[in-house]
Amino acid sequence: MAKSIRILLVIAAWYDYKIWQMDMKTAFLNGFVDEEIFMDQPEGFTAVGEEQKVCRLQMSIYGWSLVAYLVLYVDDILLIGNDLKMLGDIKSWLSTQFPMKDMGEASYILGIKIYRDRSRRMLGLTQSS
Repeated sequence: MAKSIRILLVIAAWYDYKIWQMDMKTAFLNGFVDEEIFMDQPEGFTAVGEEQKVCRLQMSIYGWSLVAYLVLYVDDILLIGNDLKMLGDIKSWLSTQFPMKDMGEASYILGIKIYRDRSRRMLGLTQSS
């Protein structure tokens, strides 16, 4: 995944394309799950006389490891191109379909910090461990 993004960023730097970033607010945090997952009853919500029963998860839970994986790869969106009107139209359309936040010029994606010098068509990436 990160290799694909690096390739796209190199192309954008070479051709001096605009790189905009959008973030999907609360992506998958309250979404429905498409598989059967069971969990212990949440502390404080245990039904009296039914302490040994489990709950079937119907919606994803914030902090659940699968959710964190999906959010990491799905909620960060890069828009790359030289047609500013088209990029603006895409941003507008996405905002009407999903709760989105316009992050402006891309500066951080998938744990990778983006440094850019458009006048020299240079781009640097750093990632801390």
